[in-house]
Amino acid sequence: MMRDRRLVALILSMGLLMVGMLTMAVGDEAAKKTAEKSITVKGYVLDSACAFTKGLKKPISADCATACAKGGSPLVILTPAGEIFWPISGETPSTEQNSKLMAFAGQQVTVSGKVFNRGGSRALVIEHVEALGAAK
Repeated sequence: MMRDRRLVALILSMGLLMVGMLTMAVGDEAAKKTAEKSITVKGYVLDSACAFTKGLKKPISADCATACAKGGSPLVILTPAGEIFWPISGETPSTEQNSKLMAFAGQQVTVSGKVFNRGGSRALVIEHVEALGAAK
């Protein structure tokens, strides 16, 4: 009787272990798939608070976007279609990203990098940024 219980406990433990390993494997694969591809995005650089709370289609001014960013608001890229791209670090531990966009605050830019999608949010690991219309 005791032997049967040990056998059942062993079988259940092995089953749980296999389910855990499968879950981890699926999670790793899903994480890899969130990095879709490298893309190029055109849009305005503005602070995230104004992008959401004021429903702006473009920044009020470069000074306004810069002041908010210096105050701690993350800068984002707002496309003409209304999509918002959050700049993120491609490294762990993560680092701030405002420094990559601060010189372009309030301006239209072309940004290239790897895009990540999750739950309706879009994030971009910035590889290159330039003012829209700048010579390449």
